[in-house]
Amino acid sequence: MSSIQKIKLSVPALIWVILASVISTGLMRLLSFNFPILSNFTPMGAVAIFGGAYFADKWKAGLVSIITLFVTDIFINYLYMSKIVLWYGNSALWLYGSLIIMVFIGSLIKKANVTNVLLASLASVAVHWLLTDIEPWLYSSYYDKGLLGYFESLLLAIPFERNMLLADAIFGAVLFGGYAFVKNRYTVKTTERATA
Repeated sequence: MSSIQKIKLSVPALIWVILASVISTGLMRLLSFNFPILSNFTPMGAVAIFGGAYFADKWKAGLVSIITLFVTDIFINYLYMSKIVLWYGNSALWLYGSLIIMVFIGSLIKKANVTNVLLASLASVAVHWLLTDIEPWLYSSYYDKGLLGYFESLLLAIPFERNMLLADAIFGAVLFGGYAFVKNRYTVKTTERATA
C-alpha cells in the first residue's frame, strides 16, 4: 500500500459515500439481527478509520460515520423494540463518541499498509470496548459499581469486540485495498493514455 493522498469529496460524492455506508452497514446489522453470533460485525469501524485516513475534510468522515450509525440505529431499534427510537440515551453518547475517536485514529495513518491499518483497527476496537461498556456498568443493575463490575462488563463484551475486530480487518482490507487497487489502476491507465 502507499502514502495517503487525501480525497476532497464534493457534496454529491459525499451523499453517495453516505448512502453506500448506510446500505452496507444496514445490511450487516440486519444480518447480525437474524444471526446474533455476528453482533458487531459491521463496516462501521472500518468506514470511520478509512474516512479519517483519506478524507481531506475530517468533519465529512465524522458526518458519514454519525449519519450511518443514526440511520441504521433507527432501523435496528425498530426491529428489536417494534417502535421508532431516534435516541436511546446515554449509551448513544458513548457509541457516537467512540466513532469520532475512530475517525481521529484513522487520521493518524500517514502510510496505508497492513500494519498501520491493523494497528488503527486494534486501537479503535479498544476505544469502542472501553467507552461503550461504561454505560451498562454505570446504569444497569447487572454489574457492581466498582472496578470489578466494570471489568466484568468488559469481559462479557469480548465476543462483540472480537467480531468488531474481525469486521474492521475484513472491511478495512476491502476499503484500503480496494481504494489502492482502483487508484493504481486509474493511474496506470492515465499514464498509458498520456504516453500513447
